[in-house]
Order: sequence, then structure tokens, then C-alpha cells
Amino acid sequence: MKKSFLILMLTVIVSAVSCSFTNKVESGPDKDKLLIDLISYVLGKGHYDAKDINDDFSKEVFADYIDALDPLKRYFYASDIEEFKKYEELIDDEIRNKEINFFNLTYDRLQDRMSDARSLYKEILERPFNFEKDESISTEYEKLPYVNTRKEMENRWRLQLKFNALSSYFDKAEEQMDSLAANKDYKRKTSVTLENEARDITKSSLKEYFEFADDLERKDWFSIYINSIVEEFDPHTYYFAPQDKDRFDIAMSGKLEGIGARLQKKNDNIKIIEIISGGPAWRGNDVEVGDFIMKVKQEDEEEPVSIVGMRIDDAVSLIKGPKGTKVSLTVKKVDGTIEVIDIVRDVVELEETYAKSSTVKKEDKTFGIVNLPKFYFNMQDYNQRNAAKDVKQEIVRLKEQDMDGLIIDLRDNGGGSLQTVVDIAGLFIEKGPIVQVRTKGESPEVLSDKDSNLLWDGPLVILVNELSASASEILAAAMQDYKRAIIIGSKQTYGKGTVQNVMDLNRWMRSNDFGDLGALKLTTQKFYRVNGGSTQLEGVKSDVVVPDRYSYIDIGEKDQENPLPWDKIPAADYKPWDGYIDFDQTINNSNARMAKNEQLKLIEENAKWVRQKRDVNVYSLKYDKYKANIKLNEQQAKRFDAINDYKTNFTFESLPYEQALMKKDSVLAEKRKRWHKSLSKDVYVEEAISVLEDMKINNIRKSKNPLSLKN
Repeated sequence: MKKSFLILMLTVIVSAVSCSFTNKVESGPDKDKLLIDLISYVLGKGHYDAKDINDDFSKEVFADYIDALDPLKRYFYASDIEEFKKYEELIDDEIRNKEINFFNLTYDRLQDRMSDARSLYKEILERPFNFEKDESISTEYEKLPYVNTRKEMENRWRLQLKFNALSSYFDKAEEQMDSLAANKDYKRKTSVTLENEARDITKSSLKEYFEFADDLERKDWFSIYINSIVEEFDPHTYYFAPQDKDRFDIAMSGKLEGIGARLQKKNDNIKIIEIISGGPAWRGNDVEVGDFIMKVKQEDEEEPVSIVGMRIDDAVSLIKGPKGTKVSLTVKKVDGTIEVIDIVRDVVELEETYAKSSTVKKEDKTFGIVNLPKFYFNMQDYNQRNAAKDVKQEIVRLKEQDMDGLIIDLRDNGGGSLQTVVDIAGLFIEKGPIVQVRTKGESPEVLSDKDSNLLWDGPLVILVNELSASASEILAAAMQDYKRAIIIGSKQTYGKGTVQNVMDLNRWMRSNDFGDLGALKLTTQKFYRVNGGSTQLEGVKSDVVVPDRYSYIDIGEKDQENPLPWDKIPAADYKPWDGYIDFDQTINNSNARMAKNEQLKLIEENAKWVRQKRDVNVYSLKYDKYKANIKLNEQQAKRFDAINDYKTNFTFESLPYEQALMKKDSVLAEKRKRWHKSLSKDVYVEEAISVLEDMKINNIRKSKNPLSLKN
């Protein structure tokens, strides 16, 4: 479907919603009912494959919502569930009638049960645990029945708390053995003392957990209810409460406006846990990790506001703000002194979000690797910094180093902007279709690269794994269909072949008396390869398959709830790349190498072992048995130590511009040092280099391309 038509369709829907909801706002219904009404309307009109909201739908929402509220089954009783079940087939009716009786009932009951649990866990942790008693716990919580009595509930909590404490007890016992071995004068603690310390750790953990729960407001729980409804449509349709939408925007753009510090709530205090390199706090060098922020004062206010005991989200809202504005923080320093520190807010870029590159030296050859964590972009202005611009810049810089081949690393890249994919793919082909996009009931729209220039026409390898999803799959699929790159990685990628749009719910209202309504991320389209196949569920199958730690773990789209189905459309008009010699033979050579690679055989064995251990869900709570099981696992794991000991003979170096930055930024220098160390142990990168060496370029074709510096 053409973009202009999509905009027209959404405009029509917005207009209809505005007309539909204005009177409701004026009549004064509460915000929850308004959200249910608005979101159900938008889902019905805008979702790619809208579901019928009926009794079957209601049953699914019921089960998922109850599980989301109490996944460990340590709050609700069987009698609660029985009472709730009168709504099991009525949620659809409540949605239509704009009622929230089911939510009100479950919310009130949960608050009561959590209040009981606060008393219960404190009572249990006042008594020592008997780690000599032979009992066990099952962590397969979905198969556990709900309890009937308080005694049964107490036992369930006791087993879970004992399991937590046993882990700490084991760690402390092992630490003590190490201390005794290192120091013969070390004063040994009794088992009673170690058990008491282990319980104290569990108490502290539960205290922090319930402090977090206390910070949750009714609207936070209502968001869980809404998402239990919208996620029945597909795994990627999601409601963002206002602050969640802010976090999503930051994640997609890699930018925020504030002081440049990550915060955490600790015992009613707001603690600085990281200073973001390059941000205002980092430049000022007045605050440090471990400081507590006590008060916040805006430049246009006379008095500071205490944030002690405040919700972390509310505290963050006070601290961050527009670029150029000043905020004064009353800070309790690590040494206990109190200071008032002025910081001028600025745009903070989250470096870990962005593309980064390195040269790879092998003997007399130089290769380039670009790591792309996500296809980021600014949702308000595409012309701002985005993945395509950065990848292009990194390739230009790598070409200046006279590289012989290029690796694009998309492992763990969950996707992002569709347009950045088209722009990046266009760097490697002259022109042509990159991806097909279809809206239900409409003809597919072909998104193409229309620029005949190439930035890089040399050997190209793309690395993927099971967590490469969405936009990553588009790029890998396009390069595979064009035979432009060889794809190395997992048997198949994640398998997300759907397109989402984020819709600001506030813009759909003519008037709004209830504040920020948040946003809805809505599946509106599906995308297809240029060969017509969908990546939905099937993903992209690698040309060279290599095992990794996820090989035997169910983590793809097909393993999620309510995924849209796979289908196929006609192929687009495209012409495969003709710049390589012996392309297929290169793939055969690589597969032959991989079959003989001892490191990969060990990785595959490890993946099978990890899957085996994940299937274990019953644990002994008797110390001797628990310890024996841990020791057995450690012994079995030793045979996989060689995975981390593996090392290639390559040399990795940051580009000159980044080396200059690292002289001023020790944090960036340390991050790159760790990245290069990781790459030097990476067997997938090693094979990618071998493939690049094997890929022969048609010299006649290359001579016609003045943009390529060297291959």
C-alpha cells in the first residue's frame, strides 16, 4: 500500500475517533474507561489482522492477565481464582461496554494479598532454615496449583525463600573455604552465622522488591491489564504508558535530554549508578557513581523538591529536562558530605546504541567490521542522527584504511527503522527493490534503493543469530537474495516479519481532561523479501550455519504467543548481483571448514548442555544435595572452558578519529578494549574473514566503479 494512502487512512481513523470520543470526555468518565474504549477502537480499525473480541478472546486475556499478576502463584488463592472466573468469558463484554469491574476486583484483591505477603515473608525469615531437611522445590510455576489455605501459602513462600537463602548460604560457605585456604589465621564462621547472614540477604532482597511494588500506582497495574488485552492481537502490539513511551523513544533514537546519569532507587534514596560518557554530568565531573541525590531544584523555582522516598520515575522526570536548562541537585557524596551541584542539561547520546567499527588486521590484509546494535532513528525527525548515516560514515572511514573486505555484524540486533534498512542496503547495490511492504487488503508497496552509486562493492559478509530480528532480517534477506553478501550465523534468524507504527493516543482526541494517555505500538503491515517470501516465523536461513549458545533454546517468533502466520507474495523485479566469481563455491568452502572446526563442535555441545540444564525445574533444598549438584554442574562445565580460551591471531584497532576521542575518554577506551578482546575470541568473525578472503571480485565490473578504493 502506498504511504500516502496509509497516512490518509490513519487521518480518517483519527478524525473518526475524535468525533467518537469528544462527548465521552466531556461527560467525565474515568481515564481507565477512556483508554479501554479508545484502544479497542484503534485495534479494531488499525491492526493488520484484528481479532474478534469474543468469549474465546476473553478466555485468553483472562489466563494471560492472571499469570502476569502472579506468575509464581504466591499471592492468589484457589478461591480468588474461582471468584475471578465469573469474568472469564465476560472480558469481551466489559471491553464493549467500557467497564472495568474485572480489573477493579483483581487489583483490589492483589493489593490485599500483597499486604498479607509482606507480613508472611517477615514471619518466615525470622526463623532459621534447616538446610539438613530433605525437601525440594519446583520452579515450573505454571504447573503448580493455587493454594487453598494460609498454611499452604506459608509453605509455598517458605520454600521459595529457603531456595533464595540456600543460594546465598552456598556462596558464603564457598567464600569462607577460599578465605581459609588463603589465610590460615582466618576466623571461621559457624554454619549458624552463615545461615543468619544468608537470611539477612534474602530479607534485604524482599524488602527492595516490596519497596518497588509500593512505588507502583494503580495506573501501572492497569497498564498490565491493557497489555494483556492488546498482546492477544500479536506479540508486538503494545500499550506504552507515558513514561514507557519516553523510554521507547530514547531506545530508538539513542538520545535523551538531561544530565547524563543512570539512577536507581535504593532504600528510599535515588542513587547514581552510572555516569554516561560525554554527558553534562561527565563533563562537569562534580557527581560520581555512588552519590545520592536528595533534592532537585529547577532554575525557575525558589525551593528545591525533596526526592527521598519518591517514585524513581517521578524523580527522573524532575531531573531530566530540555537542553540548555539548569537543574540544581542537592547531593550526598560518597564520603558523606552534602553539596549543591548545578548542571546545565544537554542532549545525551547513549554510545552503546550506535554503530561502531574496527579494522581487522590479518597478515598483510586489512578488513573492516561494523557492529550495528539496532536500526536507530529519531522518531520526530528522520534527518537527525540515524543508523544509515552512521553506517555510511563508518564505511567511508574504513575505506580510508584501505580495507579488503567488510563484515556487518547484526547479531542480537532486534530491528528498528524500516527506512534505515533501505538506505543501508543501498550502500551495497547499484539500485533496486529492498523490501516489499503490504497492508491488509492492499497491493504490496516496493521500497527501493533509487541511487545507482555504490559506497562499497567489495566482499561483504553479514553475521546474524537467533536474536537478529525485523530490520536485521530485511537487510540480511535482501543481501542474500541479491547474492551480494554471504550470511553467516544461526540456522535461522528470529522470524519477525511485521511492521509496527507507534500512535500517540493524545493526538486522537479533540479535547482531553485526563492528562497524557500514552501511545499504542500497533502492527499495521507485514514485510516480504524481494523474492516474495516472508521472514515471518521462518526468519532468514544462513548460507553458512554455525551453532551458538541459543541453538537449542526456543526464543524465536514462532515460540511467542499469538504470532501472525507465514505467507508469500509475488517476487519483486530485481536482478541478482553479478560482481562475484565462485560465490556458491565460497559458501561450500566455508561450510566445509565449519564442519571440521573443533571450536564450533564444542560450542554446539555447550548449547545442548545449556538446553538440558534449562529443562531442569526441580531443585533439592538440602544443602549437601544442592552443593553436590552445583559441583557436578561446575565439573561438567569445565570441558567448555576452552570456548573462552579460544583466540584468533587477528589485530583489532579503532579508527583514527576514535583513537583521538579515547585519549580524552577513558570509559570509551575501556569499552573498545573489551569489544576488541571479545572479537579476538570470536570464531564467527574468524570465519567471516576467511570467507572475505575467498570471495573473488569480477575485476571488469570493479574497474567501472570509481567509488571503491580497494578490494
